[in-house]
Amino acid sequence: MRTTRKAALSGLAIAGAAILLAGCGAAPEEEPAGSGSAAPEPAADFLPCLISDEGGWNDRSFNQSAKEGMDRVAEELGIEAMEMESTSANDYGPNLETLVSNGCSLIISVGFNLAAATVESANANPDVNYAIIDDYADTDFDGDTDAPNIKPLVFNTAEAAYLGGYAAAAWSAQSGVNKVGTFGGGEIPSVKVFMDGFQLGVEKYNEDKGASVGVVGWDTESQKGSFTGGFEANDVARQTAQGILDQGVDVILPVGGPIYTSAAAAIRDGGEDVLLMGVDSDLAVKDPDLADITYVSILKAIDQAVYDATMSASTGEFDVAPYVGTLENEGVALSSFHDFEGQLPEGTLDEIDALKEQIVAGDITVESPNSP
Repeated sequence: MRTTRKAALSGLAIAGAAILLAGCGAAPEEEPAGSGSAAPEPAADFLPCLISDEGGWNDRSFNQSAKEGMDRVAEELGIEAMEMESTSANDYGPNLETLVSNGCSLIISVGFNLAAATVESANANPDVNYAIIDDYADTDFDGDTDAPNIKPLVFNTAEAAYLGGYAAAAWSAQSGVNKVGTFGGGEIPSVKVFMDGFQLGVEKYNEDKGASVGVVGWDTESQKGSFTGGFEANDVARQTAQGILDQGVDVILPVGGPIYTSAAAAIRDGGEDVLLMGVDSDLAVKDPDLADITYVSILKAIDQAVYDATMSASTGEFDVAPYVGTLENEGVALSSFHDFEGQLPEGTLDEIDALKEQIVAGDITVESPNSP
């Protein structure tokens, strides 16, 4: 278990990395840099706090994105935020107890795996505000959040993954391979929702183009596929990635924080002519050593959701209504294709633009059983 107290500016918002497609919903309002507007004055004793799951702050994915949002708040408000990094599931309860004992005003838990511990802590401390990323904190599955002081911060990533799946299929059809793959870390809804959208996007490409691009590693209808069982970049993750590569794919989507490094290692070591896709954050930016094989990333604006919830709590305006990130409100998006943009099949960007407009307008509904 490691504890840090931070007040460092972190600067990447997902909206800045996303493709600027037509028909976008309104982005969260932010003052332009250098506008001179003062940040809201927080309560004198306001202490925002953040707890990671076992992936840690340097996962270049959802934990790191959450930390960047919290660090941004701390910098703008001129305060300290308490951030506790979990190294295993055994840390969740003790870390939450430490945050409460230090007088945290708001505690944000990063990830589905912290749901049970967060519910227990929130019920024991009704005067503390809580938020949780990627879960409704509904541990008894009755349709309601299990404590009245928890705000869910969830994301309909199936929408953005649909665009990513379409783009993956376009690449694979152009190469003549006609096969793409995906695998997940933990077998949980916030992972499977990416895989659902990805497959549905591939199917949309096939429908529109009369193509026959196949998907290895996941089947949306049966909800069965390839998973490592966790989020560690270990031998299991490497073997799982290799199992997908061995089936002849030329685009692979690992869903689960650091497991992307295992997929990248398998691609590099095998001399595979395969492109990698990122999740949560723009992988080509977060891990520039992989920019040459990173095709595109499916983004969640976790940093912005953490920022907005924390700023609201700082002024006493916190509410527990769930936040759901969508393509319309730019809570989810597709990143730039960076160096691969010029290599896309002609018209692909326009096609993705049109698909996004149709999803935002409600003309296309991306139906995933794992969507929030």
